[in-house]
Amino acid sequence: MEVTVQWVRTSWTKRSRGGEAAARRNAVPVGFPLPDGLVQSVHTVRMHEKDDFTPVDGLAERKLAAVQLRETEGWLRVFPRVDPLFGLPPRPRRPPAVRLAPGQWVRWQLNYRFSSAAGVRDWSYWLDTFNVAYGPVTADVFLGTPAFHVDEQGPVR
Repeated sequence: MEVTVQWVRTSWTKRSRGGEAAARRNAVPVGFPLPDGLVQSVHTVRMHEKDDFTPVDGLAERKLAAVQLRETEGWLRVFPRVDPLFGLPPRPRRPPAVRLAPGQWVRWQLNYRFSSAAGVRDWSYWLDTFNVAYGPVTADVFLGTPAFHVDEQGPVR
C-alpha cells in the first residue's frame, strides 16, 4: 500500500514570539501540495524566520524523517519520534500512535525550544508537522481536513 509523508518544519527565534512577526509565523500553512513523482521519499517543506517564513520544498529519504511507520494487517501505525529529546518543552506523557485505514491521513504536530549552552544566542523554536496519508492520494491531499489531528505542542515560554 502507498504511504505519503510530508514533513513541514517552521523555525523561529524570540523575535517572532509577539506582534506582527508572530502573526506572520502563525499564518504559515501546515499542509502543502505534493510535488510530482513523489515515490518512497518524504516531501519536506522548511520555513524560517530569517526568510520571512517563505516555504522551501525538498525531498528526503524516508528513513531520515522523524516518524515511525509500520504497516500491519491492512492498517498503518504512525508515531513521530521525538528528536532531539532535550528540545522538548514540558508536556504530559505522549499520546499513543495513530492507526490509519486505507484512505485516511493524520496531521501530527510537535514543537521544540532550544537555548545556546553559553546563553550567547537567542532562544530558538521549531514546529514539526507530519502529514501522513495511507493509500493513493492526490497532490492536494494535505490541504484538506485530516481524519486525525494530534496536537502534541507544549508551552514554549
